[in-house]
Amino acid sequence: MFKKVLIVGVGSIGNRHLRCFLKTKRVRLAICDSDVALTESVAKRYGVKELYTSLENALENPPDIAVICTPAHLHIPMGIQLAESGVDLMIEKPLSTTCDNLVRLNRAVDDNHLTCGVAYVLRHHPCLIDVHKIVASNRFGAPLQLTLTSGQHFPYYRPAYREIYYADHETGGGAIQDALTHMMNASQWLLGPTTSLICDADHLSLDGVTVEDTVHVLARHGNTMASLTLNQFQAPNESTLMLNFQRGTIRVEFHRNHWHFCDTPQGEWNLGASYEIDRDDLFIDQANVFLDNCLNQTGPTCSLAEATHTLNTNLAMLRSTKSQHWIDLT
Repeated sequence: MFKKVLIVGVGSIGNRHLRCFLKTKRVRLAICDSDVALTESVAKRYGVKELYTSLENALENPPDIAVICTPAHLHIPMGIQLAESGVDLMIEKPLSTTCDNLVRLNRAVDDNHLTCGVAYVLRHHPCLIDVHKIVASNRFGAPLQLTLTSGQHFPYYRPAYREIYYADHETGGGAIQDALTHMMNASQWLLGPTTSLICDADHLSLDGVTVEDTVHVLARHGNTMASLTLNQFQAPNESTLMLNFQRGTIRVEFHRNHWHFCDTPQGEWNLGASYEIDRDDLFIDQANVFLDNCLNQTGPTCSLAEATHTLNTNLAMLRSTKSQHWIDLT
């Protein structure tokens, strides 16, 4: 059954969602963006026949599903408008930059029996899925310590970073809300809610902006200790997760799409699994799973409640950076 999917905002991430929903071959697409020239250009590139320059006009012929890809401060207001019109929602990360009107969004989703998920795409990485299953299975006992390090040369991948949402915390900018939020959400998926944290972040390198490009976080997930570090200026594009359990250790190298385990002192690393992953694969999987969620009325991969906790964690990291104090999230 074909669903009508409206992509709201057709910048970089909107382009990717548009491309990847098309690749599912399960939908017909419409697009909406206030930039008329951009909307027409994207429509021509992808052969989209239905295009709008305002959400109000798009809702005159409402979609089944909307994917909100606008700057983060617009996610909740647009989500409310769409949910109150009975539209299932996929919202790009982070959920927002404040908690304003979250109660109204939740009420609209619940009252209209909608599916609403937030696009933390790492939850579709097969290595992270494997580790999530291992944690749940208690194969190596309880997780005790997590370390996650990540970095890339952000100007290489997003050369227009100075002119887009990234330049301002109010629109979802800075390394905490733009990049580290993926890592924090992944940690929360593995270990449960973050219960406390302290964060040190600074602007060290990126020209033309003042928001942080480097972050170090110490966190607690109940009894499990975590350390997350990220920068947006190093040359290699690499992310590595190490998870130490009572009876073993797992190392995930996301940039190589494989994970290994070691469960004996001075033992060898054993290959857990290795995957061939193309550029869009995770987003195509995310689109297919979300379509299944909507069709079967099942819970999304990252629920609104889980994304709300990550939002609160983002805000706590920003507060802790200013105060240099531990923040209690319980």
